[in-house]
Order: sequence, then C-alpha cells, then structure tokens
Amino acid sequence: MANIIPFRAIRPAKDKVHMVVSRSIAVYSRRILNAKLETNPYSFLHVIKPDHFDKKKAKSTRLFKKVREKLEEFCNEKILVKDDNESFYVYRQIKPEGTYTGVIAGVSIDDYINGEIKVHEQTITKREKIFEKYLRICDFNAEPVLLTYPDQTRVDKVVEVTTEKEPLFDYSTPDRLRHQLWRVDDYHNITELIESFADIDSVYIADGHHRSASSALLGKHKRKENPNFTGKEGFNYLLAYFIPESQLAIYDYNRLVKDLNKLSVDEFLLQVSEYFLVEKQSSIFKPSCRHEFGMYLENEWYKLTLKPREVDESNPVERLDSSILTHYILTPILGISDLKTNTRIGFLGGLKGMKGLQNEVDKQKAKVAFALYPVGVEQLKKIADTNNIMPPKTTWIEPKLRSGLTVFEL
Repeated sequence: MANIIPFRAIRPAKDKVHMVVSRSIAVYSRRILNAKLETNPYSFLHVIKPDHFDKKKAKSTRLFKKVREKLEEFCNEKILVKDDNESFYVYRQIKPEGTYTGVIAGVSIDDYINGEIKVHEQTITKREKIFEKYLRICDFNAEPVLLTYPDQTRVDKVVEVTTEKEPLFDYSTPDRLRHQLWRVDDYHNITELIESFADIDSVYIADGHHRSASSALLGKHKRKENPNFTGKEGFNYLLAYFIPESQLAIYDYNRLVKDLNKLSVDEFLLQVSEYFLVEKQSSIFKPSCRHEFGMYLENEWYKLTLKPREVDESNPVERLDSSILTHYILTPILGISDLKTNTRIGFLGGLKGMKGLQNEVDKQKAKVAFALYPVGVEQLKKIADTNNIMPPKTTWIEPKLRSGLTVFEL
C-alpha cells in the first residue's frame, strides 16, 4: 500500500511560473547554469544554487543555509506563494515522445522503510548523508521522487475529472515541453485518492533512489530527536510524483568507451566474435529485441547477436542486456569491471538516439559505442520484487521532473 497525504505546496506565482521552474541542476553545464542565473532573476536555480556554480561549496552548511534563505526571499517577494489548503496536485507533461499525467503527493517514509516502496538501484551511503544534511538545513523538498504503480481505475477517474477543469498552470518551456498543473483540494477526491493508493500492493521507484533513501534517513533521525512526534510532521514523508505503469517510458541507456584496451580493431572484433555473431551494417543499427546490440566503431555500424550460451533467463539481473554486455565485452575484453568508477566508460540516454551515439564517436569523445535494447517495466518490477539491484545506468526514465513546481516543507 501507499500511504499518501495532501500538502500545502509552495509554488510559483502564476504569472512567473515559466521563469521560475527549472530542470534538475545536474543537467546544466557551468556555462549554461551561470548564464541562466545572470539573465533570469526568477529562476528557482537561484534557490538551489545561491552561490552560483562552485563545486567546492556544493556540500557546505553555509551554502545549505543560503538555500533556505533564498527560498524565504522568493516567498517574501511573492515569486513563490503557499497554497491555503492541503491538496494533491495533478501534473501533466506533454512532449513529442508522449504525454505523462500523474499525482504529486507526500508519501510515508515508512512505506520506503518497510519495502512497500520497492527499489531496483543501490544507493551510496555518502550521497545519502549529504542529501540528508541538505534536507535538514534547507527544510524543504523541491523535486519529487518518480514512483510508478499498476494502473488503478479509481485513481484514473479522479485524474480525469480533475483535468477537465482549468489548470493552475499551463505553460511551455524552451525544450518544447508543455506543463500543466491542477489542484485536488475537495474532500471527496482527496479521500478517493488516499483510499485508492492504500489499495495498491506495491509502488516502485522509477527515478530518485538517493532522494528516497535520504528522506527516510532524515525521518528516522528526526523521530529519535523528537520522541513525541505525531506522525503528521513533514519529515515523516517524502515528496513523490506517482505515474501509472502504462505511462512510464523506459528508454535504452547506452555505453561509450574511450579506447579498445590496447587492442587493434581486428583483435577487438575477433574477441567479440567469440561471444557474438558480428554483422556489419550498411547504415545506423538500432537493436530491436533483447540480447541484440548495436556497435559503432571506426565509422561502421555492427549488429551483435549473443550466441547461444548459458545465460540464466530465470535470473532477472543476469538476463539484462546491460549485464550481458559487461560480462562478455566490457570486463573480459575492454577491462572495465566497475561501471561506477571507471573513467574510460561513459553513458548516453536513449533520447539522444543512435545518431547521438555515432556523433560522440565521430567527435572522438569515444572509440566505440554500444546500443542496448531498453528494459521493460515488467523487468524493472521483477528485479525490485526479488530484492535484486540493476547494474548502473541501465534505464533512462521519462518523464524527467522539474524543480520548484511544488515545494514540500519538512
């Protein structure tokens, strides 16, 4: 089950929303980030990064305090406003690849702690602690975790009724996305959503494992510090965006390797052919099924098909194409075993397409590129249900959420 609560969101003033809400700070280069900070005084990036881009200060107590001060400044200037009533929010993102509509809510950290919010990715303790410190000092959460759940008719009906009304926000951004937000603040629909999500057996983290773990860590520590806590305090919840499985988009997450591990092209292809049927292609090749890979090397595209081998199809991790590529090519041939730390490997999300992979190699940013077939929702769920962990950078999930659209106070 998912125990959800409505909340009084701090959100952009209607006339400024298109200038306030930002993408995740991680996607911006230093140059672009500084340009946005210098040209747009309303951007939520001023809250997230009040000292501009300085990696040396990225984890400091001083910076986190300034983040909190900047949020209060935005509220005092009415750039951000706080809703009068506790509400759920329906958010829709429309893009060329698809439309995503889901519910923004607070969800109990106990659901995460008890395993009812299921994970498929391992978190790094150091990062958990850094973000817990951030949450403790800043005292708000501005970017929801993306959770997915089996389609639920009762939830769909509330969303449908809600989206028939005039939205609070309806605006577009330079990346050609349209964003819409509705408020659910009537008693009947709030109750219906609470009861509907309580009937769902499990929900799954699609994106935001570290944010979830850090929110749970903060909540545990706050409870020890406040033994008379009621359970209604904001620190007992994490901010989440719930999207039904049918709308979740999982794209391929492809690999780029800087060199051939001192092998010649012929030597490399010979070793790859021990495990794969290697077929040169006349044009760009995109995998069309599991255990099929695209490879771009020396201005040529290849189709790689795994030869019949002892791949344990009953093992949800071993049967992943990301695992197969690591097991048969990246580790034994290219000498890359730890995808998290090895600097010779890079990753490119599937939205960049095969052309994007090819361009990286043509620009000599990598020597060879590998294209993978995307993981399915059922594969993701199977790994989470069996308490397994996916290899790093296995899935590129859409939609990507925005910072500052609905701020949740802790």
